[in-house]
Order: sequence, then C-alpha cells, then structure tokens
Amino acid sequence: MQLNARKDVPVEETWYLSLIYADEKLMWEELEKTKAAVDRLAETYQGKLTAAESIVSCLDEMELILQAVIRISSYTGLALEADYTDNSLREREAKVSDELTRLYSKMSFVDSEILLAPAEELEKAAGLAKGCRVYLQDLIAKKEHMLSPETEKTLAALGRTMEVPYTIYNTMKLADIAFEPFTVDGKEYPLGYSLFEDNYEHEEDAKIRRAAFAAFSAAIDKYKNTTAAAYNACVTQEKTMSELRKFPNVFDSLLFEQKVTREMYDRQIDVITERLAPHMRRYATLLKKKHGLDKMTFADLKTAVDPEYDPKVTIEESHKYVREGLAILGEDYVDMVDRAYKERWIDFARNIGKSTGGFCAGTYKANSYILLNWNNRMSDVFTVAHELGHAGQSMYSDRAQSLYDDNPSLYLVEAPSTMNELLLGHHLMHTQEDKRFRRWVLASLVSNTYYHNFVTHLREAWYQREVYRIIDEGGSVNADVLSGLFRQNLELFWGDAVEIPEGAELTWMRQPHYYMGLYPYTYSAGLTVATQAMLRIDEEGENAVNDWKKFLASGGSLPPVEMAALAGVDITTDGPLNATIGYVGSLIDEICRLTEEIDGISL
Repeated sequence: MQLNARKDVPVEETWYLSLIYADEKLMWEELEKTKAAVDRLAETYQGKLTAAESIVSCLDEMELILQAVIRISSYTGLALEADYTDNSLREREAKVSDELTRLYSKMSFVDSEILLAPAEELEKAAGLAKGCRVYLQDLIAKKEHMLSPETEKTLAALGRTMEVPYTIYNTMKLADIAFEPFTVDGKEYPLGYSLFEDNYEHEEDAKIRRAAFAAFSAAIDKYKNTTAAAYNACVTQEKTMSELRKFPNVFDSLLFEQKVTREMYDRQIDVITERLAPHMRRYATLLKKKHGLDKMTFADLKTAVDPEYDPKVTIEESHKYVREGLAILGEDYVDMVDRAYKERWIDFARNIGKSTGGFCAGTYKANSYILLNWNNRMSDVFTVAHELGHAGQSMYSDRAQSLYDDNPSLYLVEAPSTMNELLLGHHLMHTQEDKRFRRWVLASLVSNTYYHNFVTHLREAWYQREVYRIIDEGGSVNADVLSGLFRQNLELFWGDAVEIPEGAELTWMRQPHYYMGLYPYTYSAGLTVATQAMLRIDEEGENAVNDWKKFLASGGSLPPVEMAALAGVDITTDGPLNATIGYVGSLIDEICRLTEEIDGISL
C-alpha cells in the first residue's frame, strides 16, 4: 500500500498528455503564436467594437485564441495535478499561468467595449452570431455588474493572484502534509491522503479503520490554521467581488453565472437535510448491526454492507464493466469508452503528490483527461464511469456547440456523470439473480453514488452556506469556527444514529470544492435530474435515451430549467428531488429486506 514516486509507477497506468502536444516545445510554440494572435486582436478591434459585424468577428477570432489557451493550460496544469512534488512542473505551470493571465488582461477590452456599443447594435450582433449568441446574451445580462474597462483590465491582470488561496491549499495538501505510519496490534501501516480516502475508509477491520481515521485526523490537524487562513482569504475575496459588482449578497453573485435562483439552491440543501437523513440513519444502523459494531461512528460510515462480496477489480476488467454498463447510450458512446482506455485518457496511477479524488478535464473538440487513484475496488469502476460521463457530455456538446456555449451551468454539470453511475449499477443488477449479488449492487449505489453526492457533498454544501452567511454579514472564519460548523453539520444530519468522534470536525479540510464557488450542492442537483432521467430510460428505452443525448448536446446553450426539460425533468418544483429521496429510501428498504433474508438480521 506504500505510494511510489511518479517516476516509478507503470506508464500504462498514466495518462498520455502527448495527445495535446507531442512534446513540450510545441506547447511553447503555440503559446508564442497565441500571444501574437492576442496582439493582433487588440490592434484590430480595440476601440472599434461599436458595430454588430465587428463584435461578431472579434468574438469569432477570440474563440480560436481561447481554444489554444485551453490546450496550453491543460498540458501544464494536468501534469502538475499528477505530481505536486515535482518543482519543475510547478515552475512551468506558474510561468504559463502568468503568461495566460497577461493575455486575459489584454483581451479584457472585448467585453467592456461590447457593452459600450449601442443597444441596437448589441441586439443585431446577437441575431447575426452563430457560436457566440448565448455569450452575447449573457454579457448583456452582466452589464449592470461590469466595472470600468480599466478596472476590468486590472482585475484580469490579477487573475493569478486571485487563485493564490487555492494554490496554497493544494500545495499544503498534496506536497507538504507529512503522514506518519500508524500501528495496530504491533503491525505498522503506511498512511497518506489517497491511502486513507480510497482504502482505510473502506477497511473491513474496525480496529484498523478507526486507527487510520485517528492518525489521519491527527496529521491534518497540524495544518488546520493554514488551511483556514487560505479559505478565509478565498471567501473574503468573493465577498469583496460581490460588493464591487453591486450584487446584493455573495450568494446572488455566485449563483448568477449558474443561472439558478436562491430558492433552487436552498431547496437542495434544506430538503435533503430534512428528508434524506432518516433513510441514511437507518442505513447506518444496518451497517452497525451487520458488522456487530459496539457503536456506529463517523469513521465507519463507508464500510461495505458485505465486504467479503466486494470483488477486487483490475483496470482491464473495469473496461469491460464500464463498456457494457454504458452500452445503452449507443455505439458512439461505447467507442468513446474504448478510446479512453486504448489512448490513455485516464490516469489510474497512485503516487506521491497526486491529486486526490477524481476529475475529468476536457480539451475542446479533442479527448478528455480523467484522473483518479486506482485501488482495485468496484467503487473505482463507478468513478471511471462517473468521469466518463463528463467526457461524454464534452463529446456531444463539442460537436453541437461553439466553445462559448460548450459548458453547461454548474447546477447540472454533475448530471451526466452521476447518470453513468446509475446506468452501471442498473446494468449490474440485471446480470444475475443472486440475492447477495443484488444486495451488493444496491449497496454500491447507496454507499458510492448517493452517499457521495447526496450526503458527502450535500453536507459540504450546508457547511459552505453557513460560512458564506458569516462572510456576508461582515465576519471572518478561522479553524475553530470551521470545525465547530462542521461538527454541528454532521450532528444535525446523523442525530443519535452515528457518533461523531474527535477529528470528524476536520472534514472541512479535505475538499478543494470550497475554492470553486457554490459547487458542492450541484452534485445532488445533478443526481436528482440523472435519477429521474434514468428511471425514464428504464421505462421508455430509446426515446428517453435520445432525450438524454439532446440534454448532453445542449451544453451551455440553455439555462438549467430548459436543459433539464430536454431530459423530461421539471426542476421548477421540489417534485423530482422528493421522488429521488424516495427512490434512495426504496433502495435502502430493499437492502434491509435482503439482509434479513440472507443473514437473518433485521432492524
């Protein structure tokens, strides 16, 4: 279980960034060409964006520049995500980021000048535009929140500085934290971020699992003040920007880009906190009885219902599972899955300094890149399917949309990924009739898909909302405040069913999502839509699949309400959310029923 240095992991388990540039020299060459293109853009259009034709022409040229910027930043940024201990990669990424920040500053005139154009020209431009129509409409909507051209240029020039809190967090987490081994019954066990989150949290032996939790918590506790200072800087900065841009509060500022109302945001947090909690407490009680635990603690919540039945899975086997599970989406989707494995879009390796968790990064009209830490568990297969959901959306939206309209609202960005988890689970359930196998699949959906998105990220969202409330009222946060909020958060949800041990309150330190605005709550929003769309696919088959592909292809061309409607889901009410919570409850009911039949254990 000891982690290796990046240079010592099998190359076939790493992603192949040379699909972006065959060698580093080509990246530097494109950067120089892009700088020249930005200079030409400024020379051609600065001070001249008064007519519809010039506005559209400028945006069309800028789109090509932005495509190059994505390739350049992906090449350097992804390499660093795989190894934060490599100082040469950090230096290269910093140099490239500085160069790109200067380019954004030079291009900042575009938005500012477009909004100074006569209203009739803006309307005409929106009519003439093809790829930038929605961009223009969104820009017009931002007009009252835009600052002077010089101020916007200054803010763009400070782009790199604005990212410092997140940079500090990642560097501290992935390069600086030192984990000492821990000992159980005379045996020493290595410890690290991915070892804890991907192995020990799922460990069958309660003594090892709880000892790992205690050792992990003690290690990150030493860094809580630095982490809290970085986070406080981030949220204070966001509050300042909301005031500068004349938003009534920081929530409206952060939800503006998502095209989501405060009601939709609060609904996800409040309804799930109230109505899902009883189901998950019942699930926790089942785990306690099934494993004969003296008590159910926060450290035990990710234990499998039937760990002996949790099969070890190789990377090669995962390809087969994912391929078959997603086959319902069609040949082009399966072809994408095959290419992802064959062409090494996926970084499976576990190594020192690598980012934890998983993500998918797209390169416009080219392949996506997926990062995870492979541990030979079925949960890893679900992670691959999840991240390929993002890749699939990129594939469809890239074909149908311009770069400007490519990315959906953050509110629905997790729908394609969680849909894939559901499709994989439902495929597995239909492969055999064995009761123990069925319980294992159902428990995988509850403990992976729904726990991760409806519990883990939703508790993050509750906590995050409380932090922003403090900041919005002119306050600040420190490590003690954040830990107190997170303990209150966990106790509110789990009640008497789960003991919250010392160290659980530090869970706020473990996620980078807090540096990405109001992101955590969107996991449950996306899974709500995915669940209802999946149930439609179960009932209606091809028609529902075709609607889902329309949803994927719409990219960012529609606001969330209209986009969800393409998949046949009405998110203007709490109906889909309540139906999804009811569905989760039905899964837990069946797991309990099967456990009574198989093991004679009843609640």
